[in-house]
Amino acid sequence: MKKKPTFRILILTLLFCLAGNAQLSAQVLRIAVAANAQQLIKRLQKDFERKTGIKSEAIVGASGKLTTQIMNGAPYDVFLSADTEFPQKLYAKQFGLQPPKIYALGSLIICGKTNLDLKNWPKILSGNKARRIAIANPKTAPYGKAAEEALKYYQLKDKISSNLVYAESISQVNTYIQTGAVELGFTTESFLYEHNDKSKLKWARVDAGSYGEIEQGAILLAYAKKGKLKEATQFFDYLSSSAAQQIIRKSGYHLPIVKKG
Repeated sequence: MKKKPTFRILILTLLFCLAGNAQLSAQVLRIAVAANAQQLIKRLQKDFERKTGIKSEAIVGASGKLTTQIMNGAPYDVFLSADTEFPQKLYAKQFGLQPPKIYALGSLIICGKTNLDLKNWPKILSGNKARRIAIANPKTAPYGKAAEEALKYYQLKDKISSNLVYAESISQVNTYIQTGAVELGFTTESFLYEHNDKSKLKWARVDAGSYGEIEQGAILLAYAKKGKLKEATQFFDYLSSSAAQQIIRKSGYHLPIVKKG
């Protein structure tokens, strides 16, 4: 005959279950964020926590790589991409709880610690006056894709291919620019709002007509149902609030035009 579980074992089992539930409830909201928005997300997190008391953790990387991680089961509750293509892909494959929304519009610039006048940057590049030019991986980083489109538009892609330095993400491009590892780099205009000493930078906007519009999408992920659905939904809705939009605008992004039905 099997012995009945002792009272001590029952108590230990109960304590173990309670500890597991406490750990689950204490888990912070996890937000996957495209590298271009790593400074923006810090400001949004701080304001969101002040307003709601909800703590969050940002996981930063290239949009394409984060998408792959999500599809492989990464425990993220919300995803802020540098485009809408990756969030749409996730939603189509049922990794999202509702259709993604555009939370910001990005702007591409060419930038560097240089003495060159970048007003006519295509001429500078075609004249081979910049030996090392950073660009994010076009396959995984939307700003890299936009930069490649601009280079093709100006018929420069093949001419300067040997000068291009491919970075894993826009964050790495920014590091290359800041450290002087490259003479120039294609990055987001928000970088100017993050750099401590703008006086050392020369930059110029890349004509928006030379690349596809950079619509940055956010999606509420299905993983949130495993414990943080309420908090994730609150953050997802917060992105459309006037407070969040003010932070987004002050961080070097444009706001999407809301279509009235």
